[in-house]
Amino acid sequence: MSDYNTTNFTNPSTFILLGIPGLETAHIWISIPFCTMYAIALLGNFTILFIVKTEPSLHEPIFYFLCMLAITDLVTSTTTLPKMLSIFWFNSREISFSACLTQMYLIHCFSAMESGILLAMAFDRYVAICNPLRHSTILTNSVVAKIGLAVVLRSGILTLPYPLLARQWPYCRTNIIPHSYCRHIAVLKIACGDIRISSYYGLFHLFSVIGMDIFFIAVSYTQILRAIFRLPTKDARLKTFRTCISHLCAIFALYIPDFFSSFTQRFGQNVPLHFLVLFASVYLLVPPVLHPIIYGVRTKQIRDRLLQLFTHKET
Repeated sequence: MSDYNTTNFTNPSTFILLGIPGLETAHIWISIPFCTMYAIALLGNFTILFIVKTEPSLHEPIFYFLCMLAITDLVTSTTTLPKMLSIFWFNSREISFSACLTQMYLIHCFSAMESGILLAMAFDRYVAICNPLRHSTILTNSVVAKIGLAVVLRSGILTLPYPLLARQWPYCRTNIIPHSYCRHIAVLKIACGDIRISSYYGLFHLFSVIGMDIFFIAVSYTQILRAIFRLPTKDARLKTFRTCISHLCAIFALYIPDFFSSFTQRFGQNVPLHFLVLFASVYLLVPPVLHPIIYGVRTKQIRDRLLQLFTHKET
């Protein structure tokens, strides 16, 4: 490791990713659940895309949004896991400066995109429950496409300062990143000079994107719950609420680990580094693994289509 330390990294050509600092001897064992989760994420999300594409009855706004969610999950996990596994299996720790910044951008961009898609899905649930007769006229294919484009543009533009600012930082102490991937806050910590703008922008991005999405999701569900409680019977209320359970599980799977990881990385000085890095590495895989399972189990149309595929193969 000392071979990588010199006195001047103002313009480093490469960074060194340590993997899980302090747990290097366990990298092979750690790689087993990571590789398994990645395989499940790939299989599950490609299955969702295949089923929605081949089943005409699923060509509805909520399933279009689900496909967008599957694509973001595939990109997010594929951006980090192959390099992470190469560290665990082959001790391949070097990553070029440009590749590191690209990975940083894609991770934060698609995480923000995922949040925007969950907000769009909350809007879909709001219209479906609170204004069901106008659902098909409000959420047309054109509107869904515009929402998707808005989510992509918002995420792409607001995440752009991350790599642009990181490219300007001086790296005068080390080029070793004590992390398994090029997360913004991890790269920030090895830079020197005045990096307050980048740090403040990271918090601004967290609250302006994720925070605002959570606020509007909460507003949507407040209206949804009000509509549910106005239904005449308990069975009707339960049946309507069940249509939201998959979406609520997806929300919790993304936001709870995301906020916990973001705040502990910034303010958890007493938390062991290996725990912070391990959690930050795992939480990127949690939504890609859980989303196909949640929607596959909870959504009747997808579940029925899966059963048809399996029974057809058996016959």
